[in-house]
Amino acid sequence: MTDDLDDLRAALKASPSPDADAKARAMRLAIENFDRLHQAPQGSGELLRSSEDRPRAAPLNGVRRMFHYLTSRPALTATTSVAALLIGVAVILPVADLRLGKPTVVVETKEAPAAKQAEPVSAPETALAPSAPYGSGATLTDSVSPDAAPKREAELAASDLAQAEESAASSAVVAEPAPEPLTEAPMDGIEALPAAPVVGLAENELRLRAEAPMDGVMGYVAAPEGDMMQAPVENTEAYANEDPNPVKVTAEEPVSTFSIDVDTASYAVVRSSLTGGYLPTPDQVRVEEMVNYFPYAYAAPEGDQAFASTVSVMPTPWNPGTRLVTIGIQGALPEVAARPPLNLVFLIDTSGSMEDANKLPLLKKSLSLMLSELRPEDQVAIVTYAGSAGEVLPPTAAGERAAILAALDNLMAGGSTAGAEGLELAYRVAEGMKAEGEVTRILLATDGDFNVGIDDPEGLEAYVAKKRESGTYLSVLGFGRGNLDDAIMQSLAQNGNGTAAYIDTLNEARKVLVDQLTGALFPIADDVKIQVEWNPATVAEYRLIGYETRALRREDFNNDKVDAGEIGAGTQVTAIYEVTAPGSDALLNDPLRYGAAPAEGAAGELGFLRLRWKAPGADQSTLVETPISGKEPASAETRFAAAIAGFGQLLQGSVYLGDWGWDQAIALATENRGDDPFGYRIEAANLMRLAQSLSN
Repeated sequence: MTDDLDDLRAALKASPSPDADAKARAMRLAIENFDRLHQAPQGSGELLRSSEDRPRAAPLNGVRRMFHYLTSRPALTATTSVAALLIGVAVILPVADLRLGKPTVVVETKEAPAAKQAEPVSAPETALAPSAPYGSGATLTDSVSPDAAPKREAELAASDLAQAEESAASSAVVAEPAPEPLTEAPMDGIEALPAAPVVGLAENELRLRAEAPMDGVMGYVAAPEGDMMQAPVENTEAYANEDPNPVKVTAEEPVSTFSIDVDTASYAVVRSSLTGGYLPTPDQVRVEEMVNYFPYAYAAPEGDQAFASTVSVMPTPWNPGTRLVTIGIQGALPEVAARPPLNLVFLIDTSGSMEDANKLPLLKKSLSLMLSELRPEDQVAIVTYAGSAGEVLPPTAAGERAAILAALDNLMAGGSTAGAEGLELAYRVAEGMKAEGEVTRILLATDGDFNVGIDDPEGLEAYVAKKRESGTYLSVLGFGRGNLDDAIMQSLAQNGNGTAAYIDTLNEARKVLVDQLTGALFPIADDVKIQVEWNPATVAEYRLIGYETRALRREDFNNDKVDAGEIGAGTQVTAIYEVTAPGSDALLNDPLRYGAAPAEGAAGELGFLRLRWKAPGADQSTLVETPISGKEPASAETRFAAAIAGFGQLLQGSVYLGDWGWDQAIALATENRGDDPFGYRIEAANLMRLAQSLSN
């Protein structure tokens, strides 16, 4: 035996060097032998006959003949090169193709084509190794019975040779042309499907994960044509809103009281919905936030006054029997250079729900825009929260822009949303940044999807409300859709003495964080309240359009302990009432049987406006009163505000608009655009047109 091995070793050493022509001849000979042994007679039109009905001795006879021809030394020498080539084809090509992301052809039986086949193809005695995924651990001998081994080796050889020569016809593979398709040799009685198109790595990874067991065979499930079907994402959005304000009878309830609101989130949410191809739901629409989204040319306060009020009266566009009373409040704008130093804590949600492009990536770009508006003496810190909270950037001078940008760029999304823990850490960091005469603010950027650590939302609101007493205010920026929790965002902003905005584009980020930065972060008045007393002699009914979530009790107006809204430097606030005169055909309520005492004095006035606020940090409020005569002229500014109020009510499906519709709203907005340097107003008109198309 030792002599035979020595002779074999010597023969191998003496084998000639590889020759291209010899390899080609050997390849052709192997293919011809395979075709002759395993194919039906040429031109017979018959498929390969299944080996299941052959005598059990047939495989053994083939084995005997193989060993008979291979025992001679010349045969050993001649077949060495062929064996090496076959091994390379059988092993290297499938592995390389899988790494390149090329798909494996899925086979189908003639009796059950793939398009209709309900059950996977069964191969009881065969485990087709090339069909196993790369790295799965499958070997050539897994799940193979001894009797089936010769047949499987022949099938593997046929598959590899077919790949090497791309001889689809000789192996009965039916395939559409494709760049370098990877094909499987047909099993007995089985045809191959057309080769799937080559796909990218990401799509191929999805297909590799869709492995289906087939009685001992690991194969690939055919991917559907076109885009992979994705399960619909559950919409968990929640919005803070109340039913629209009803019409009130002046004789029964002459006083209307509410806290001002400078939030603009609702308008951006509406825009996001419309540009996404669907109408917003009524609860997503807060009319006052839509109206307050736009700048208006109101008169500025004079001297040391913190505010100036502008009142206008005009016929109601949607109801000729009523009038609109628009109240505009303009805050003073101190010189920016005179503002105190700012301590700003970015509290950033980095949970897994923030990974979408319109969430954390947009958030990072948005905050980077804001840095150019900060001064060198300002400080910035970054706190993030996901599964837990952490301080990513300690308090850093705003002048160190590169360090701040690097900290933002390194943020990644992942984990659950431990919002309560993040808030606590942000307030601790803010406390450490404070100094006398400085302004300290927390800017929370999130999709609002708090799901860890908030078992008691009311307790969280109380916590934020308590922290505002220290002078650290909290504002909220919302990002993304699908799980936007507007309700939590509004609650945190209102209790934190801050504002709430929604960022859907980088342009919106510039508007909120650059153009309106001073107003958002530097308040000139706290607890600002508005109260209007209507004269029953001239106003029989009235309706406040919007501000449903900001309503206050009548007695709250004079109570300085009651929290209300904040006004930042240069900020504007607009409120619109629809009023109806006594005897008008537009009255919606019947008169009382027993009537009411007639109003005394000031019979010509429509009403009386009271404005109350406190200076930042002050305990006592200031009161300013202004009569509403009813003769105040309207302007293009107030008519445009009326168009936006109509826009919001149309989206809500308001019952107070009658036959007034989209055409009238669009015309009113376009005719009263006025000065529109940044295109906000023409954008609103185009959104109305889009809403009109979507509502048809």
